[in-house]
Amino acid sequence: MELHAADQYLVAEAGTDLLAIHEALRGTGLHPPFPPVELPGGVGGLVARGGFAQNFFFPAEVLGLTFRTPKGRVVRAGGVVVKNVQGYDLVRPFVGSFGLLGEALEVVFRLRPGRASRFLRRPFLGAFPELSPEPRFLFALKEGEAWWLYAYHFGPEGEVARFAAAFGGEEAGPLDLRPLFPRGMGVGEGPLRDLRFPWQDGGGAPEAPALFRRLAASL
Repeated sequence: MELHAADQYLVAEAGTDLLAIHEALRGTGLHPPFPPVELPGGVGGLVARGGFAQNFFFPAEVLGLTFRTPKGRVVRAGGVVVKNVQGYDLVRPFVGSFGLLGEALEVVFRLRPGRASRFLRRPFLGAFPELSPEPRFLFALKEGEAWWLYAYHFGPEGEVARFAAAFGGEEAGPLDLRPLFPRGMGVGEGPLRDLRFPWQDGGGAPEAPALFRRLAASL
């Protein structure tokens, strides 16, 4: 793992645990584009699934990556700055491709500043609410027979305080959700939901459009 705090980016190998990144950023005032949860596959799994729980465009937070295509080619796409695209941009198609374009080897994440952060939970009533300020991350988790709504937000101290007052609930700590998915994490009705999908143990991937499948076949 390489942290470049002054330039607000981080380079991580695909097998790096998500909570290890949160720990590495503790006290820096910088935050990664995922909440303090551990998920199957670490960084590589997160990028393959297109992020988790975000309330923003996750692919824009991946500045670059190195991946191995299904044919065995190693491709380096993007870089370490925002305006880094020369020729075809393969970063955004790769993010959320569920492995169709290959396997991530190394990922460059953009980091965002925030002087304060809060991770909260409250009972989930079956639908994701509209909140103001909107938390950067929102998801629902079934624990026993009850569903809980989790929200994580970071930013200026005043904004985070307003979020906490609007959301209410109780403090939550980092979560390791890997035991919920011993056969892997895929799309389907299961014990976890975010703003894009319900997530299921051993679930599959969304069906890819024909043009996307042609791109995969060409790599």
